[in-house]
Amino acid sequence: MKRLSLFTLATALTVILALPGFQADVHAKIINLNYANFPPAPTFPCVQMERWKDEVEKRTNGKVKINTFPGGTLLEAKGMMDGVIAGQADIGCLCMAYQPGRFMVTNAVSLPVEIPDSATGSLVLLDLYRKYKPASFDKVKVLTMFTTAPANIMCKSPVRTLEDIKGMDLRASGGAAEILKAWGANQIGMPMSATPEALQKGVVQGLFSSLEVMKDLKFAEDCKYVTMTNTVVYPFAVVMNKDKWKSLPEDVKKVMEELVTEQALWTGNYMDTHVNEAVAWSKKTHNVEFIELDKKSIVKWNSVLSPIINKWIKEAEEKGLDGKGIVDAIYGMIGEHTK
Repeated sequence: MKRLSLFTLATALTVILALPGFQADVHAKIINLNYANFPPAPTFPCVQMERWKDEVEKRTNGKVKINTFPGGTLLEAKGMMDGVIAGQADIGCLCMAYQPGRFMVTNAVSLPVEIPDSATGSLVLLDLYRKYKPASFDKVKVLTMFTTAPANIMCKSPVRTLEDIKGMDLRASGGAAEILKAWGANQIGMPMSATPEALQKGVVQGLFSSLEVMKDLKFAEDCKYVTMTNTVVYPFAVVMNKDKWKSLPEDVKKVMEELVTEQALWTGNYMDTHVNEAVAWSKKTHNVEFIELDKKSIVKWNSVLSPIINKWIKEAEEKGLDGKGIVDAIYGMIGEHTK
């Protein structure tokens, strides 16, 4: 009789597990989120995406599953913010430099304020966002922020003096455009993914960006000269659809909140290390020459950039922002994070 009851119980349990409703309940416990990114998978914004995905999945014990979409396969660069707001992706990574007017406060880190590296820039950017809480992020939940390493000039021909750069067509975006203009170059706007072909066809003679792309996008094959200016960083943000964020359980929200600063610093440190690796690889594999400016030249190059900051302060104040206060805050944050 006892054996019969155990057999009956086992049979009943098997039937229950097979019921569609029960299966739906089991699967409903896993939260699936789509994360869109625009650069190719090997690049640092996508490397940090995969690290964040792994950490969230691990720290939620598999309760959350992140589906990642690099290379603009779900949302393109300039449509990232609006796509996330509309729910086309749950999470998106955007470069704020692509829309300078929309993200004016956070794009202030792209001014020539001498941010020394990506780790410092990433923490400064996050601090700046938290201090001013720009309205441009009201419709999303910010999951982290980070910056590139400082930009340098990658070119087909050597740039050793300010005179050498005059009239050159160089790919850049955001605040870097004003810097190139001040130096006498022509800024050409295009997605980074389109730049290799533009270089090969002679549409541009080089680019102004952080140096990891020398290896990640193989620019070392065409750009045999790099002039070290260490001038400007590009800011990025990872944002989530507001309704999706509100729908998450509190324990999942807690995991993501705990990752905000950690992810910014992790990405900055990864970026700085990766830039050093890319420089060494470019020298060894493609015999790229890295041109170091002497102190006198650095003063000369930097002296023509101060009007850019003054112009930004004026434009910010015309929009009702405390332009000078924002710039002063950035300098203070740089000092704090480089102690």
